[in-house]
Amino acid sequence: MIKLYRDHFQNYKRYNIRKAQLVIADIPYNLSNNAYASSPQWYIDGDNKKGESKYANKSFFETDNDFRIAEFFHFCSKLLIPEPKGKNKAPCMLVFCSFQQQFELIEYAKKHGFNNYINLVFRKNFSAQVLKANMKIVSNCEYGLLFYRDKLPKFNNNGKMIFNCIDYPRGKDPKLHPTQKPVKLLMKIIQLFTDDGDVVIDPVAGSGSTLIASHLLNRKAYGFEIKKEYFDKANKWLENVQAQIMFNF
Repeated sequence: MIKLYRDHFQNYKRYNIRKAQLVIADIPYNLSNNAYASSPQWYIDGDNKKGESKYANKSFFETDNDFRIAEFFHFCSKLLIPEPKGKNKAPCMLVFCSFQQQFELIEYAKKHGFNNYINLVFRKNFSAQVLKANMKIVSNCEYGLLFYRDKLPKFNNNGKMIFNCIDYPRGKDPKLHPTQKPVKLLMKIIQLFTDDGDVVIDPVAGSGSTLIASHLLNRKAYGFEIKKEYFDKANKWLENVQAQIMFNF
């Protein structure tokens, strides 16, 4: 079961969806009009010699200015399955975020029952910031926080440890959303923290890449995306992937 709803995630109750083993959320970074500052789109044709493009000094979304973290955690605290009695079965939530957001997120998470966290760093072998003039040190990392309540999350890595610095793959996914995460990266995360048939929920689905990754791994997944442009593109991508799988089968 893979389903994307065109709605704000806080209206999820009407859909009677199952609670999740894993919630993945790439929340707005509250970058305001600096949203494209680390993107080639800031410049015409991605070339700083050609000057700034129409995206310079623009935000990605309206929520870049006022994303309400407290309401988000209140909602997500109700999305996960209850804390189980057994070991290696607990749910968790991964939130992609900016470096500066981590400290605020940790505080709000504690207020809503997520007493523990693990810092994650996603290391790229590239940086769009090299396009910016006079930059000497450029960012090639993205950040995330893995939140859980009291028990360690379900963890599938054949008894082996995994480093909290994870390589960020450069895939060939269609580019549908400005903050889209690679399907290969999401598949790695989903494989680590869920089993076959578990439920994954993405409350801010964007391109739908979380649903694509879940579908490829035989997980059940639900997503919510309020913007019609991204909802339509994500649904089309999901339909194409499903059709390709059926064709190959």
